Amino acid sequence: MGAVTLLLDTHALLWAWNASPQLSAAARTAIADRRNHVLVSPVSAFELAIKHRLGKLPDAGPVIAAFAQSVARYEMAELPLSSAHALRAGAYPMTHRDPFDRLLAAPAELDGLTLVTRDPAFADFPVTKLR
Repeated sequence: MGAVTLLLDTHALLWAWNASPQLSAAARTAIADRRNHVLVSPVSAFELAIKHRLGKLPDAGPVIAAFAQSVARYEMAELPLSSAHALRAGAYPMTHRDPFDRLLAAPAELDGLTLVTRDPAFADFPVTKLR
């Protein structure tokens, strides 16, 4: 398999940073492969901050505080979002209402990224996925 550009879903990002066994062996291998480019969306930072504030991720404070440093430490890059991404995210059918998922799927679709996710909700989006 040649080099690919990966976009990590928020849970995959947390699992990668915490070396969680919930991250599949295939995903772990792809993320560790230095030929691949690994992207982190600012949408994940937004999602973490909101879920932490709401009490859904009570232990995420340190992750949020060190977000940019962790992206750099793990040799990942931040995904630049554009109005084209936002417009595509808004144009998806309303069968899927989660704005975080929509804003992760849109750049994956438009930019030909492989989305690293185990979330079955992404089955409805026209993106390449790596579980």
